[in-house]
Amino acid sequence: VLTMSDTAIGAAMGQLTASNRSATWLTRLIDMEYWLACNEERAAQARFGAVMCCCGPCAIYRRSALLLLLNQYETQMFRGKRSDFGEDRHLTILMLAAGYRTEYVPDAIAATVVPDKLWPYLRQQLRWARSTYRDTLLALRLLPRLDRYLTLDVIGQNVGSFLLAVSMLAGFLQIVLTASAPWQACFLIASMTMIRCSVAAVRSRELR
Repeated sequence: VLTMSDTAIGAAMGQLTASNRSATWLTRLIDMEYWLACNEERAAQARFGAVMCCCGPCAIYRRSALLLLLNQYETQMFRGKRSDFGEDRHLTILMLAAGYRTEYVPDAIAATVVPDKLWPYLRQQLRWARSTYRDTLLALRLLPRLDRYLTLDVIGQNVGSFLLAVSMLAGFLQIVLTASAPWQACFLIASMTMIRCSVAAVRSRELR
């Protein structure tokens, strides 16, 4: 409420947690992923007044701004077809395009039920990935008006997944063509992942 008292702010989001995080190993990982997304990615973006996606379960929007953007929001199209996925990211981009700031409020905490099985989780991630790439095209026109860090952030998010796919393909080709696995690269990636997850697990437990 205090954040929204600033009329320059069109939307704000809080910290998202998994209400069923103790259910399975997957829900624990998702809860950790949420902590990283909120307290690293969104918190960093908020320093520049432009959280790129105010997540639906824990977001608040300025009513007057929402009414101005309602028609664009309800009639969103992609490649000539109506689009009804990734509505939270799309609305956030519309807010930024209209000149409003978007913020992250870590003290506002909301819990949501997350997938506890792998297949529903993968389907969810595929849907979110489609939204990310679609709205990145819309956000490209915004980037010159935003801080250069946000340009780097958007590029990193989108290019990173592409580079990961290329790395996996290169590793597969190495196995097929040379009958040897890129163990050094695999060990490095696994080590970096474990370190990051361990830090996130410790910090999220401390803060919660």
